[in-house]
Amino acid sequence: MQGQIVSQQADTGASRAVRLHYLDWLRVLATLGVFLFHAINVFGPAKFEINNAERSDVIMMIQAFFFPWGMPVFFLVAGAGSWFALRRRTAGQFTRERTLRLLVPFFTGTILLGPIQLYLSWSHKSATGVWDGAFVEFVAERLSYPFPKILGAIGYHMWFLGFLFFFSLLALPLFIWLKGEAGRRTISRLARLCERRGAILLFILPLAAIRLSLQPFFPQLQSWAEFFYFGAFFVLGYLLFADERFTRAIRRDWRILLGVGITAMLAAMAIVVSMESFDIEAAPTTSLEFLLWGLIAACGWCWTASVLFMGMRYLDRDSKVLRYGLSVNLPFFVVHQPVILAIAYFVVQWEAPIAIKLLVVILGAFALSIGLTELVIKRVGILRMLFGMKVRPRTPIVQPQEAALPTRPGSVPSA
Repeated sequence: MQGQIVSQQADTGASRAVRLHYLDWLRVLATLGVFLFHAINVFGPAKFEINNAERSDVIMMIQAFFFPWGMPVFFLVAGAGSWFALRRRTAGQFTRERTLRLLVPFFTGTILLGPIQLYLSWSHKSATGVWDGAFVEFVAERLSYPFPKILGAIGYHMWFLGFLFFFSLLALPLFIWLKGEAGRRTISRLARLCERRGAILLFILPLAAIRLSLQPFFPQLQSWAEFFYFGAFFVLGYLLFADERFTRAIRRDWRILLGVGITAMLAAMAIVVSMESFDIEAAPTTSLEFLLWGLIAACGWCWTASVLFMGMRYLDRDSKVLRYGLSVNLPFFVVHQPVILAIAYFVVQWEAPIAIKLLVVILGAFALSIGLTELVIKRVGILRMLFGMKVRPRTPIVQPQEAALPTRPGSVPSA
């Protein structure tokens, strides 16, 4: 069967590791999705660093659809990558690898590219009357944000890498415990429960509990509520691939997951429409608002699991496009938003239809981001390291007898 996972239970080490290409595809497509989300944000009704004067309600509907599950997919796939990585790395090796692949590009994007985004945002907001203070005051206001929101306040989209690095370190003791005998028994009991039809929906409960308990106190985006909520998806990603019965349950119950996801999405939209106004960063106070956040959690799990199933079903194949996407995925992510803001800064000043502006921002930012990655970052060794790429090793001198050695059978994806 397409996308077959070959014996990946945590309690058996004899299975041959295979590369699950659909996880790689989901990583690449998720990055492309974030790029498009940020590009269209310029023309959406929500507050962004640079906003076009004319806004589109269609864009608002598109963003509302992706909001509950877009980032959860990212973190779940990253958690799955952690399970694969810890099969062949020690805790120390895992920490070092995550530092090089996450923390280094986080600081690169924040220190080198963050000031550019800050200046573009301040200049646009000053010109449009949104901000009437000096640039230093604009920066100081951002620096006053509490942790973890400050990761996005000064690093912008780099908050994702910051979150992911902290998740990797904080969850590492749990992951090491889950690899032990007691942890494997716990995973096995959960997996046995998910053998019952529909039981995979139970993962909604911890996600909803996190949202409902923390959202009233930390309602802002990238706050503690989102930190622990996204962290739960990261841990779930690890669990799903620690025992193949979880992924079998998703394959079996995908219709149930999708049905509940669609129902929860429609119910959430109906609640928002019924309200006079809704602020995504306002603390919930009424029973209807708490119900809305519970539905958002249900959407998060059901749609994320459904996307995982679609990947298993349709994307479990290798290609040159996939390999190229993986090679540029991280540097493209780091540079894409500064490029979008730089282009949008000028485009929003044009007297042109919104469709033309949107097309210019999307195509221009994509071409420039790929160009910077391909023509600059990939060609300079120090930049490859700073942007999270592997540094090209020096070509070794291969002896004749070495050339005949067999290659390692199979490989596994890393986060």
